[in-house]
Amino acid sequence: MKEIKRLPESELEIMQIIWRETAPVSRAVIEHTLNEKHPLAPTTILTLLTRLCDKGFLSQKKAGRTNVYEPLITEKDYLASESRLFLDRLFNGSVANFAVALCDSGIKKEEVEELRRLLEKGEL
Repeated sequence: MKEIKRLPESELEIMQIIWRETAPVSRAVIEHTLNEKHPLAPTTILTLLTRLCDKGFLSQKKAGRTNVYEPLITEKDYLASESRLFLDRLFNGSVANFAVALCDSGIKKEEVEELRRLLEKGEL
């Protein structure tokens, strides 16, 4: 798997909006969705979009008088990369150590059973 850079929270929030929408996504759609949670200035949103393009997460093209954005990295690939970094950083790359920590954290029996079913189906 190619190395994917870790995103700061503000850029990840924009990527999550783009991943949920049907591509291509306009700045106006991103701004509207963000403003439902917490307003950001349009210039701030444009700066974040530019950074995401520079980092290789988005492509930008013109659609009439506006720019639209498409993801170049899928949410699945980003989550896989973040999960691997998480395991490596906190659990020395060991899924078993992670499982022990989950059990120590008070994970519910139903959650353990759900994980077991997913593992048996090969969906993890």
